Amino acid sequence: MILVTAANGNQGKLLIPRLLAAGVALRACVRSDESARTLRAAGVTDIVVGDLSDPDVLVRAMDGVEKVHYVGPALHPRERDMGFAAIDAARAAGVRHFVFSSALHAIITDLVQHGIKRDLEEHLLSSGLEFTILQPANYMLRHRLVPAFEKGVFLLSWALDRRQSMVDVGDVAEVVAGVLLDSERHAGATYELVAPGRYTAHDLAKVVAEVTGRDVVAEQIDSEVFLRAALGTDSPAEFPYQARLLRAITSRYSSHDFIGNPNVLTWLLGRRPTTFEEFTRTEFAAFTG
Repeated sequence: MILVTAANGNQGKLLIPRLLAAGVALRACVRSDESARTLRAAGVTDIVVGDLSDPDVLVRAMDGVEKVHYVGPALHPRERDMGFAAIDAARAAGVRHFVFSSALHAIITDLVQHGIKRDLEEHLLSSGLEFTILQPANYMLRHRLVPAFEKGVFLLSWALDRRQSMVDVGDVAEVVAGVLLDSERHAGATYELVAPGRYTAHDLAKVVAEVTGRDVVAEQIDSEVFLRAALGTDSPAEFPYQARLLRAITSRYSSHDFIGNPNVLTWLLGRRPTTFEEFTRTEFAAFTG
């Protein structure tokens, strides 16, 4: 039995079909009945609905499970405690392989969410569980392309001349499936998951322009405007943890590059990883089709 947390999230939506196609026993954990309905429609029959901060939910989710793919709750103020509890619950349940979705360069602790993932990596390493740690770069995301497709503006909330590496979520899901289905081969490994390319915002806008055949410019969003939009409120003080996390991202990415190397991902996939241009072409075809 394989447990997938955040099973209707960015990774889960692409991972679940791969595991179903492989015919493995599968349990999904989601927070809402709506997500559960989506997964049932996709063919998942064993679903735990609830918040992983609830110890009873964790016990039910881990019961009888051999392998876990754990994705922590983004922007949750208790992400660290929930991750510790998930690792401890997996150990208590006799889980044989814990696959943890961390982040590229988790050692950068002035990024709030990276500091959390660094601590969770350490806890997992000390747990006695067999493990694989995956460290994906920033995802290539559809919603960042929509303003460029619609208005010819590529928006970022940090300095436009800083370089970043990215990764296609579909490539990440392919790696996760391979790790879960062939645990012995990947036991004890820590893998950086990075696609080719180191892009400034201007570079990204140029790629989108080439794909769409229209002028596209890069534009930096005021960090506080972005913060209010991301939190869905005019009062970020209502969400102090989330506001601190998002401000830290803007600060770090405005003062430092965030780059990696594609060699490991290339080896894991057995092919060249998806490039930003390829991702953009796929998303533009879907947008216009």
